Amino acid sequence: MGRVVVFGSINRDLVVSVANHPRPGETVSGENLREFPGGKGANQAVAARRAGAETVLVGAIGDDSFGAAMRAFLDGEALDLSALRLVAGVPTGIALIALDALGENSIIVVPGANAVLEPRDTEALRMTPSDCVLAQFEVPEAFIEAGFRKARAAGARTILNPAPMKALMPSLLALTDILVLNETELEGASGRTDLRTENEIIAAAQCLAGPDRAVIVTLGPRGALAVTAEGIIRIDGERVDVVDTTGAGDCFVGNLAAGLARDLTLAEAMHRAGRAAAISVTRAGAATSMPYARELR
Repeated sequence: MGRVVVFGSINRDLVVSVANHPRPGETVSGENLREFPGGKGANQAVAARRAGAETVLVGAIGDDSFGAAMRAFLDGEALDLSALRLVAGVPTGIALIALDALGENSIIVVPGANAVLEPRDTEALRMTPSDCVLAQFEVPEAFIEAGFRKARAAGARTILNPAPMKALMPSLLALTDILVLNETELEGASGRTDLRTENEIIAAAQCLAGPDRAVIVTLGPRGALAVTAEGIIRIDGERVDVVDTTGAGDCFVGNLAAGLARDLTLAEAMHRAGRAAAISVTRAGAATSMPYARELR
């Protein structure tokens, strides 16, 4: 079994409940302010570790109380933190999350120490062909690309989750074996908008796929689909009582990586990841909502 190696962000999530999300210029009342561990990198690493994969998290925290809280949480999850960087004089990343009555969220991220990461932070890490290497866009792209180059040189598989969405650098896309996006991110990455039908979604994904690169599109409660060189893979969604959608995409990606590190097929890993994401939205928080392997049987 291989490891999951995550190059990603570590944040403290501050979550406030609102009846409805504010429109521009509008003030709304919030209640029940809560604090959770988060950051897309940390979320995905916790998801992979709880799914049973040995998991390395490469990231950064500040020397503040939020950083200390995140270090304690991540230690408790039995992650390999040997490549975690402590940045003096810089705050830990923060996510400000508004959660409405339907469980839908809007998020503002303040990068903090995540923005300090650079290619040299990948240098000490050793990878093997059995590793599955994962990254997102809450950390600098030069840092991700350096990590993916090491992964490619070692023969490891790379998964890129370009969230929050920004322009995809061709050099980074060329190093990506599996690209995982939601529908909004797919529109941004493909340049195709107003994707309403499955055929339109598949056509947009095919613009990003290649002979050696699969594209997975997560569809929320409708499941997910993958465009591969061998054809299309579809998985159905599950009907659940939604409490909080924060981290659902991270749960899917982390479990996908864990499944592939266990040598599951892409279809098998997607089914397991979809089940995990459905469980995660029935719980509050991001990293704390990730299910354990025993719940996925």
